[in-house]
Amino acid sequence: MKLLTGNDLKSGAVTWWTGSNWSIHVEDAVDVGDHGDTILAAEEGARRVNVPYAIEAIATPEGPRPAHIKDRVRALGPTVRPDLTLKPADPAAGEWVI
Repeated sequence: MKLLTGNDLKSGAVTWWTGSNWSIHVEDAVDVGDHGDTILAAEEGARRVNVPYAIEAIATPEGPRPAHIKDRVRALGPTVRPDLTLKPADPAAGEWVI
């Protein structure tokens, strides 16, 4: 599974490709398969995100989870302050970040 991620140009927030737009929630991300490079070129040209790139991910019942620890941290938010994460109520958040 491949996801696209980048940063919003206005806020700097981590964003995830939903198939038609960008979301700050990794659960909204869709598998781009072999079309990632085409989508990345179009989105970077449209200047909606800064330095978008493709990552490997794992499908779970709760939604996609980035395969690499760097992108897991980017998806959830700060690890030093769990109260500042995007999904602080997610009981399994600590399990998939580390």
